[in-house]
Amino acid sequence: MQFFKMHALGNNYVFVDTARTTLPTDDLPSLARQVSDVRRGIGSDGLILVTPSDSADVGMRIWNADGSEAESCGNGLRCVARYAYERGLVDATHFSIATRAGVVAAQVHLDVDGRVRMVTIDMGEPRFGTQAVPYRGPDRGEDVGVDACGTRFTGTLVSMGNPHFVTLVDRVDDVDVERVGRAIESHPDFPERVNVEFVSVLAPDEVDFRVYERGSGVTFACGTGACASVAALARKGYVRNRVTVHLLGGDLDIEIRDDGHVWMTGEAHWVCEGTFYA
Repeated sequence: MQFFKMHALGNNYVFVDTARTTLPTDDLPSLARQVSDVRRGIGSDGLILVTPSDSADVGMRIWNADGSEAESCGNGLRCVARYAYERGLVDATHFSIATRAGVVAAQVHLDVDGRVRMVTIDMGEPRFGTQAVPYRGPDRGEDVGVDACGTRFTGTLVSMGNPHFVTLVDRVDDVDVERVGRAIESHPDFPERVNVEFVSVLAPDEVDFRVYERGSGVTFACGTGACASVAALARKGYVRNRVTVHLLGGDLDIEIRDDGHVWMTGEAHWVCEGTFYA
């Protein structure tokens, strides 16, 4: 199976263009686990298929490292956008990408050599609360409380097409993201599990961010999580509508525009290409 690997702020995926190679199996959750394995596979945060689409210029499907399928992936979208433009799947700098969460608009920004320098994605309009995120605990509304590792965490539920629990902390570096994030992600109150974001406000236009991603664990970056976090903080008046988010892997520019849509701008990088023997 021919593959290529890309990363966006260290959030790395194995990609397969289904129009250009044949998948070795129909068991895609198993394939995702195989390629993601750092010792027996390639090593990644998951598997992304680049596919034809009837509803958009390009399609994508995402499986996390544990084999669970995700609805969307902001960092993956930026990588797919760069691949689609540089490999000729599209010929315009503005185009559309279909995900399980819906169709999004993408724009690539080029350097003087015509290569993609940055990518902007319209991540859509966030939805808030227990009506938007699968939840079966006692709370109702936008904020819910969860007991994890002996501490009560209050978080805002945000859907960016996939579910997020955004919790405000004094310092993200003081949080045991691996331990606490795992406990919240798999908490019984979240029947479909949840992405967990820990954020601290540095200024009205700047936040620190750490994430435990559903199905992948601690990652260097999460695009939908950064969008969900800014949306939650802006809604409460902690930040303005344009914010620089500092992630482990680097920075994202997140902007909430007048129509309520959240736009994400950041880098996407090639790593390698090769053949995987399943």
